[in-house]
Amino acid sequence: MRLPYNPLQRPSPPSPKPPPPLDLALLHSFPVADGWNSFIGAIRTRTTLSTVIRELAICRVAVINGALFEWEQHAPLLSEGGLSDEALAVVRDAKEETFSGAGSVAERVLSREQRALLRYTDAMTKTVTVPEEVFQELRDCFCEREVVEITATVAAYNCVSRFLVALDVGEKNHLH
Repeated sequence: MRLPYNPLQRPSPPSPKPPPPLDLALLHSFPVADGWNSFIGAIRTRTTLSTVIRELAICRVAVINGALFEWEQHAPLLSEGGLSDEALAVVRDAKEETFSGAGSVAERVLSREQRALLRYTDAMTKTVTVPEEVFQELRDCFCEREVVEITATVAAYNCVSRFLVALDVGEKNHLH
């Protein structure tokens, strides 16, 4: 990491494992760490999104932004959620144009909802502006609440990945 990890820990019950590197980086500012954990905690645990949909968005953001630390934390959750190794490879290796098109690997291993989510995530992460047809495809697959939660998840994990990469948290970023 570009800064030393903060050895100070918030008062909390003893834990058998040490805090993760991201927490040790954030703990340079207790107010930031507290707000971060509250916001990201809500994104991870209080939405109606399925594990696979949430983690697909997070993992795709990690790939696009070169956040290997983020990928390594979240890709196992996709596997645990039932995403196949072949689908996981598509998420990791695909260019955005490969999420569409009859006969593509993505068409075979990802659902319509998953492909719509990945196109939306790519647009939000790469250009911020989402083309109307990409938004409409997402909207056709998800209810209004889910669209808001997907958008918040993609935005939040763009923040996370940019923090991780800028400070090189975990010392192994740059997934590309």
